[in-house]
Amino acid sequence: MIRTRFAPSPTGFLHIGGARTALFSYAYAKRQNGQFILRIEDTDIERSTKESVDSIIHAMDWLNLNYDEGPFYQTKRMERYKEVIEQLIAKGQAYHCYCSKEELDKMREEQKSKGLKAKYDRRCLHSPDIREDVKPVVRFKNPESGSVIWNDLIKGRIEIANVELDDLIIARSDGTPTYNFCVVVDDLDMQITHVVRGDDHINNTPRQINILDALGAEIPFYAHAPMILREDGQKMSKRHDAVSVMQYKDMGILPEALLNYLARLCWGHGDDEIFDINQFIQWFDLNNISVSPARFDIKKLYWVNAEHIKHADNQKLAALVIDILKSKQVILNDKLDLPAIIELVKPRTDNLNSLADNIAYFYQPLTPNQEDIDKHLTPEAINLLTNFANELESLDNWTMDGLKQLIKDFCVKYEIKMPGLGMPLRLKLCGTTQTPSFDAIIFLLGKKLTLERLKALHA
Repeated sequence: MIRTRFAPSPTGFLHIGGARTALFSYAYAKRQNGQFILRIEDTDIERSTKESVDSIIHAMDWLNLNYDEGPFYQTKRMERYKEVIEQLIAKGQAYHCYCSKEELDKMREEQKSKGLKAKYDRRCLHSPDIREDVKPVVRFKNPESGSVIWNDLIKGRIEIANVELDDLIIARSDGTPTYNFCVVVDDLDMQITHVVRGDDHINNTPRQINILDALGAEIPFYAHAPMILREDGQKMSKRHDAVSVMQYKDMGILPEALLNYLARLCWGHGDDEIFDINQFIQWFDLNNISVSPARFDIKKLYWVNAEHIKHADNQKLAALVIDILKSKQVILNDKLDLPAIIELVKPRTDNLNSLADNIAYFYQPLTPNQEDIDKHLTPEAINLLTNFANELESLDNWTMDGLKQLIKDFCVKYEIKMPGLGMPLRLKLCGTTQTPSFDAIIFLLGKKLTLERLKALHA
């Protein structure tokens, strides 16, 4: 069975690069009827926090990337790591190193001066100087000859000569295991068949493969996805970019839209731009991922989001915008048909916050700016609206067809064009001229509320 994993480090939030990695891992497992595992790699005790763990899990839940197993925590597996380290030491595949930082620095400087690659010279392997007053680290005895070769499912064939690799520290002087070692033991114990991750991990892969070989383990397939860059080709940063997944939630992005957009960064399916997660799973394969970095285009993300909003269920959107409206101190009126209002205004928006803004004036008219008042609410316009209110009050056929006919007849009667009525009407009913068709606004507001707003002409 195919088993993939997403293994974030809880030293901060879930960033969009990590979210795309999780998406690719999730989709590959699901397409193969496999399993997707969540593992929290929290061995960096000083930097890992519960808040980060909670935020990562919350982001995964928001994205609906549901894992079949986990979350597993490395800090709860320390005894297992120590057990494997002892096995490697007993087999001569790992050894204690007592060298101080000063000794290592001096060793590297001497190697540099001779034009040699700076790497540990195995002095503690060949002539162990056991120091009772020093707590040693444990190093993995890397093969001295040959190469590590793997067929990366994205990058293709990769070969790294063992002579280029150092004897990796697999346990610190305090006994805690290091990242590269824990990853290997976890992937082995969790029977991970495919490791999907960012290409910034490529340098870790040969070291991990050698440890797996030493443990007699089957080597998983590796797939290293290219980075996501800013639109200008630079690395994304916290200072200049929204890199946290939950920042996009705050920006009014739907989770399915974010996944849709992330899926298109380095992957494609013909000309298909808009799709849901089930379509993506059916189409996705790791060998269709580009080897070149992707560039993050926020305008394109908003366009994708707008398309998902247009096609989203109105009841679902209503549930999402209610909290936003309440945060804006908008007092909701149960007599108004919120899903119907959403159907009217959603083609005009590309995010949930904007959607909420376009809904808010149905419940509470905006305060018009003075320029619009001077331009559209002239004495002549107010008189026109008074007459229009009287016509509406006598209308019995309160339907869209009935309203359209009344408006048409009114414009003919008073010899005005539609904008001559529509602009002051929008401003009085909603507080802004930037609204959908005013006949639809009148219909959705209802007769009582429309007349209340129109009769308050001098308020």
